[in-house]
Amino acid sequence: MRAPSLRIVRPIVLVLSIAALSQGATTAQDKAPDATPWIQEQLPDLRTLYEHLHRNPEISFREVETSARMARELTEAGFEATDHIGGLGVVGVLRNGEGPTLLFRADMDALPLGERTGLPYQSKIRTESPDGRVAGVMHACGHDVHMTNFVGTARYLSSHRDSWRGTLVFMAQPAEERSGGAQQMIDDGLFERFPRPDFALAMHVTHELPTGHVALRPGPAMANVESVDVTFHGRGGHGAAPHTTIDPLVIAARYVLDIQTIISRELTPTDPAVVTVGRIDGGTKHNIIDETCRLQITIRSFDLEVHEHIKEALVRKAEAQAMSAGAPEPELSFSEFTPVLYNDPDLHDEVRAAFVGSLGGSQVHTAEMVMTAEDFGRLGRAGVPSVMFRVGTIGTERWERLQSAGEQPAPLHSPLYYPEPNGSLTTALRATIAAVQHLLPPGR
Repeated sequence: MRAPSLRIVRPIVLVLSIAALSQGATTAQDKAPDATPWIQEQLPDLRTLYEHLHRNPEISFREVETSARMARELTEAGFEATDHIGGLGVVGVLRNGEGPTLLFRADMDALPLGERTGLPYQSKIRTESPDGRVAGVMHACGHDVHMTNFVGTARYLSSHRDSWRGTLVFMAQPAEERSGGAQQMIDDGLFERFPRPDFALAMHVTHELPTGHVALRPGPAMANVESVDVTFHGRGGHGAAPHTTIDPLVIAARYVLDIQTIISRELTPTDPAVVTVGRIDGGTKHNIIDETCRLQITIRSFDLEVHEHIKEALVRKAEAQAMSAGAPEPELSFSEFTPVLYNDPDLHDEVRAAFVGSLGGSQVHTAEMVMTAEDFGRLGRAGVPSVMFRVGTIGTERWERLQSAGEQPAPLHSPLYYPEPNGSLTTALRATIAAVQHLLPPGR
């Protein structure tokens, strides 16, 4: 059996510190004030912030106004805020006596996707995407909820300093969707210029749970992901004389079918992996055989050996298809690698206990492993024990109606996805605040 590809190796001292934390945290958690009245009082203002962020999304590496807003919100909440970390990243620090350092991350970027929810605060922003196409822009992955929860949590913890002790590092990250922002912030001194965290938390919305519910799991939670660009070259000509050409669209069509066997015939069946062709771009008119055809592909797995095998197979099969057609050698490039998101098991247990204490055991679920990606995992690879949890965002009435009809809500990254703001924010804030109070109890 092949050993798992990802292991978070940390000093025994750190394991002992988390174990020691658990011995005193329960009492502190019992004494922590209930945040619910404060949340309900602040919800109208937070809802206004949420709608503003939803209306004004910015795509990866262009979060100029969003970054400035997060810096301003942290400053107004009493944090010492620093902007332009690794580009447009923002870091806020709040010291509150002796104790551990906890990092909480939110991501800021939106997707180049036209919104079709019909909400009164629907995004109408349009922009030119990195490949030159004009597209709508939408927070279809819920980063607007993430940021609003981030701001609300910062405000609460700053105004309730008697409920926790230690240091908070709040990280507003750009370019999560392009998998570049976290690494750029790390490279720009995230762990050297600011207090190095003893542990890190992040939340993510999900369409698979109703509001009031959360989910998390220990160990690998999200996959390795990498983008692949493939260009097949041929010889162009008239569609009426295909014998005088080398048609790259035919080569690409064969390739799309051929690479399906990488998963079904080259990998051990117990190794989960996905190869997805997301875009094919070739040709200009009905009767023209073009000279090139381009494909955009993603590959996903939980094992680095599997990941490297898929990459090798994509190259091998592309070269074979081109050679079979007598075409020039194809071009392949790999980019935007995102590592496995690994939830530290010890930290997971502590966070789960906090959620059960705040929300109730029936509201806390074990999340499934999924093939989506999250570059929050880079913090774990840098040696910081980390946990990402998921918050349900589908309003209870809508959830029950869909369940009764045997239907599912629109998923993340859909132009039709939308969270129920009040319920989503209430759940996220209760969970996040409870986790911080549990991990940073006063009177240690």
